[in-house]
Amino acid sequence: MTQTTTPDPICCPQFDPELWDDKSFEWENKQFIKDHVCTVFYMPLNFGCVMKRIMKKIDAACAAIPDYIGLSDHTSGWNMDIYVAVDKLIPNATNVALNGKFYSKVYEGPFKDTGKWCKDFEKLAKAKNLNIKKYYMWYTTCPKCARKYGKNYVVVIGEVE
Repeated sequence: MTQTTTPDPICCPQFDPELWDDKSFEWENKQFIKDHVCTVFYMPLNFGCVMKRIMKKIDAACAAIPDYIGLSDHTSGWNMDIYVAVDKLIPNATNVALNGKFYSKVYEGPFKDTGKWCKDFEKLAKAKNLNIKKYYMWYTTCPKCARKYGKNYVVVIGEVE
């Protein structure tokens, strides 16, 4: 008797860092739905549950997630807002449009390096004469897919002026 194993499914598409590394861009009425994640000292507690709730709403609306973008806004050590890009308004969701100029930089490594990445991002933005109004973190894959791909890419996106 032989045993066959099925490879673990990949739930996150593979991320191409070149598309987002050291890029400036503008969003005009870029549609997202927003939800909240509870955190303890910035570590998410219910991220999976919130993402399932978001995905259920997106699927029910037969909507798509352009570029599979999910932005995290760490509003405090106890709360994180999550913004998932959508291609249309989603019923029974908090629909939000982002507008403005943005700058992005891709980093790779463990999440514990987030502080270093943010300091580097601020230094790069200043060198480009950009004033950061707001930071977003885009964790491009779940931990399981990051292990499968062998890379843990995180994009820091700053709304700039």
